[in-house]
Amino acid sequence: MKNASHSVFEDVFALLCAGLFVAFGIFLFQSQELMVGGAAGLALLATYATPLEFGLLFFLINLPFYYLAWRHISKRFMINTFISVTTVSLFSEWVPHFVDISRVDPFFAAVFGGILIGVGMLIMFRHSSSLGGLGILAYYLQSQFDIRAGSFQLVADTCILSLSFVFIDAHLVLISILAAFCLNMVISLNHRPERYTLPAVKKSQADDEVEHLHPQNG
Repeated sequence: MKNASHSVFEDVFALLCAGLFVAFGIFLFQSQELMVGGAAGLALLATYATPLEFGLLFFLINLPFYYLAWRHISKRFMINTFISVTTVSLFSEWVPHFVDISRVDPFFAAVFGGILIGVGMLIMFRHSSSLGGLGILAYYLQSQFDIRAGSFQLVADTCILSLSFVFIDAHLVLISILAAFCLNMVISLNHRPERYTLPAVKKSQADDEVEHLHPQNG
């Protein structure tokens, strides 16, 4: 069964929802000084070294990667990724104005925040989008230099988490590893396109049933 393309409205609405999921997960991480991988992790690290806010840093870090997305993936993917990144950047600045957390357990923040970000990324993937940054670079390196995207992403995230020891307490880095585990489990268990495609035999049976409902010509 060939999946129909999403409309522009469906893409935009889904990416806005995904951006809110990711932004709230980042908000939970920030509330407990937890870390995450990818471009979001680089932006969180930069908040400790510069006076800039996460939203602006996340937007700026992703700018160079749009060219790679445009040239080596697709125009639609680049545009949708731009929407996702912009949405996360804006929502991450707005969420603290609407939500005030007086207390949250760091382990809960890690698990729930990781799940929220994972679900947000799943929605992005289903709508030809991503959180940009290192994910795009990983795809480029794999397609051009045969460097496995998963291996590159693992090394990059390990470096980001290692650098975070400089800025946050060691036990928070360890809790951040739990967050990364939850995030990646959500994606690995659910981002399996082959599970959501009907087998050909089922398609044929469905088509036969439909045909019986309509009178035959001639």
